[in-house]
Parts: sequence; structure tokens; C-alpha cells
Amino acid sequence: MSLSMKPATPCTFPTTTRPAKHVSVRCCTLTQTAVRPLKMSLDTHQPAVKSWENLLDPLDYDPMASLFTSRAVKLGNKWKEYLGVKNWEGLLDPLDENLRGEILRYGSFVEAAYRSFNFDSSSSSYGSCRYPKSTLLARSGLHQTGYRLTRHLRATSGIRLPRWVEMAPNWVATKSSWIGYVAVCQDKEEIARLGRRDVVIALRGTATGLEWLENFRATLTPVPNADTEPTHHDDGDGDDSEPMVETGFLSLYTSGTDEVPSLQEMVREEISRLLQTYGDQPLSLTITGHSLGAALATLTAYDIKTTFKRAPMVTVMSFGGPRVGNRSFRCQLEKQGTKVLRIVNSDDLITKVPGFVLEEEDADVPKDQNVYVAGLPSWIQKRVEDTQWVYAEVGRELKLRSRSCPYLKNINVATCHDLKTYLHLVNYS
Repeated sequence: MSLSMKPATPCTFPTTTRPAKHVSVRCCTLTQTAVRPLKMSLDTHQPAVKSWENLLDPLDYDPMASLFTSRAVKLGNKWKEYLGVKNWEGLLDPLDENLRGEILRYGSFVEAAYRSFNFDSSSSSYGSCRYPKSTLLARSGLHQTGYRLTRHLRATSGIRLPRWVEMAPNWVATKSSWIGYVAVCQDKEEIARLGRRDVVIALRGTATGLEWLENFRATLTPVPNADTEPTHHDDGDGDDSEPMVETGFLSLYTSGTDEVPSLQEMVREEISRLLQTYGDQPLSLTITGHSLGAALATLTAYDIKTTFKRAPMVTVMSFGGPRVGNRSFRCQLEKQGTKVLRIVNSDDLITKVPGFVLEEEDADVPKDQNVYVAGLPSWIQKRVEDTQWVYAEVGRELKLRSRSCPYLKNINVATCHDLKTYLHLVNYS
């Protein structure tokens, strides 16, 4: 395909309907800057983001360019339904248009976290946030959201490395890095549209070497200070278990240093402050993340509901997240009233790890995604669970499939997991 220096006529799609299947979006590569709506214009001085999450570009256009163009509908008194108070019954198949808009809106907050992260390992500020709180959303492509950042968040690895590692490149030796932010809806019109004041916690996926290593610490470990009773499984042997989660995820959530508090401490401190400020108003806490960020979002929701007994409605919007914990952990999430919507690309391998799942007939997950050993004696099931590799899916699942979408290119392991792929599939599914 040859490139012409003549101005290209921008190609646009209707804002309230999906593009016709015979229309190719490939031409948007040449006219991208011409068709971006004002709310989503990008910082022209922003360097190209390089990360393992974006090894290959799955799209020929920027999905962020159309997220806020058409779905600003008033939710009113139904806002709790879109946050899962009825477990999204009747909203997922087919996907409700209002819910679609909310999923895309929260996904864009995660994309902003990616765009704000400094991926340049040669920089002295590698692993930090590139923007101050006052301009982060605008400079990462989100204008006029009605939200204001109130706190930056960092995650710290608990892995102890030898001292010589300090001489290694930044991407290897960095223990603590910026992972996301807390933002609060402050615009009166947006609060009226949403039906409440919304607090968003947005978390990016894996970026640093130590975060990668934490991802591979896949055995289950008990959740410390879990204010819960043992879960009784109806498997005939009367066995009890405690809530357990993936070791690496828990490490990133609870580890800190003398200079940097843990992600858990930062979240608790900020949520405590916000509840004191806005606790007498209709309020929601929506935690959203992609990949590692999706796992940490689930842990964050669990911790908030465990720590704050009078916490408002807490919902997780999870994009391409791995498994997080065991059956007892899932049961405690449900008992707390925490709502989790997992947006899953069936072609994404990350959503099928770590570990495996035993007899999840009661979970909202197709059986073909899990390992089932029905009919095994309970004592064998117990031995398998003792390996600390038996996980359970949580919440409700919105299932997508990249291979069924004609607008995607380079369908492979990397692109199937890319957040842009997820946003595109939600937008046009």
C-alpha cells in the first residue's frame, strides 16, 4: 500500500451503531488524528509506549479514539444494575448497550494508566508516572471525564534479590513502580448522569522484570488477617479451607519498603479518606485493571470489603485477568457482596492460568475452559487441592472471541491479550 502526501478524507463510523462488516477500518491508520473526537485527543509530545503488553499492534486504528463519543446515557436509578447488584442478569447475552458503554469507559481508565507509565528502561525515572495528578487523564487521552485524580498508586515486589542485582538494568532491579491511580468523579453533571459519585481505581498490567517474576509464583498462599470463617465444601468429607490467593499477586499487593508503603496501605489510606469525605452520599467503588492489574483489582476489592465494614458497593471490571484464588476466596467475595465482571477473550491464554480448576459446575464458566475430574473419590480431590494449584473462577464472565472479529490483524498470543483488543471486541461485539 503506497502512502500519498495528499490529505486523506477521514473515515468515520456512526456513533450509535457498529460499523458495517464490509467497511474496512484499515484506512484509519492514515487519518487517525483527523477523526479523533475532542474528548480523546492525544498528547502530541507523548513518546511511543513500549511494553510487553503491546508487542504487536492488533488494530489498524486507536480504539481510544471513539470510546466517549456516543454512550453518555443517563443511568439514573439503574446504576446498581450496571455495577452488578443483580449479577448482570439479562445484560450480558446480548450485551446491553448501556453496559457496553460503561465497560468501555472503565477500560479507558486502564488504558490511561498504560499511557502514563514510563516504560523507558534507560531513563532514571523508569517505572514512574510520567504525568502529575492534575493533567494525567488529559495527557493520556482522556478529556472531560468529570473525574479528578486523588492519589498515585505503586506496587512493590517482595522478592529478595542479591545485592549484585542493583547493578543490573532498571527493568530488572526496580522493586517498586507506579501501577495506577485513584480518581473521583467531581463533575455535577456526570454525577447526575451516573446516579452517584463514583470512585475509580485503575491498575495497569505487568511491566517490570520483578513483576514478571511475581506472576510466576503461582502456588496459593493464605490471605493474611482474613476476617473470615472457614468455608465448608459440600464434597462429603466435611473439609474446611481458608481463603488463599496466588503468592505473587499477594506479594505485589502487600509488600512495601522503608521509603514506599505497600499498595494495600496506600489503597486503605485513600479509601478511608474518601469515605470520610463522601460517605454520606450515594457512592460506588469501581476497581478496574488489565492482566496483572485485573488480579490486583480483585485483591483490592476483597481487601476493601474486609477492612471497611460499611463500605459502599464495590465492583471489579476485569480485563484479561488471570485466576486469583481458591474456592474459599471466591465464596468470601460473594459473601461480602463484591461484584466481579470478568471480560475474557476465549483466545487469550492468560485467562486460563495459573493452576487448574476442579468441578466448577456452580461457576459461571463454560466447562470447556477448565480441568474436570468428576467422579474421583473425595480423598483424591483433597490430595489434589493440597498441591495448592487448584483455583476457582470468580464473578460473572463476559466472553469474547478475537478470532470471530474480521477487523483484527496479527491474531497471536500477544495480540489476543492486548487491552486494545479487548476494548475493540467490547466495542464491536
